[in-house]
Amino acid sequence: MVTIERTQTGVRIERRLLKVLKSLAEYLDMSLGDLIEGMTLHAFEGKAPFSPETLEKIAALKGVYGLDLAATDAHRLTETPK
Repeated sequence: MVTIERTQTGVRIERRLLKVLKSLAEYLDMSLGDLIEGMTLHAFEGKAPFSPETLEKIAALKGVYGLDLAATDAHRLTETPK
């Protein structure tokens, strides 16, 4: 075990992406924060964070929530004016 200090943060994230992340965290029986930390630490080392089975679950959840964004969209997102 590694002892760390966590801090509360507020981030804005695409609505459907958040739904998929929250559902995936629930499926994996972990908190959303733990999921994001794990994904980020894997990405920082250039490692894939998910098994093929988990990727299948992610694909299914993306379908449920209508998430059609891909990595190529990452730096091209803009918000709808309110």
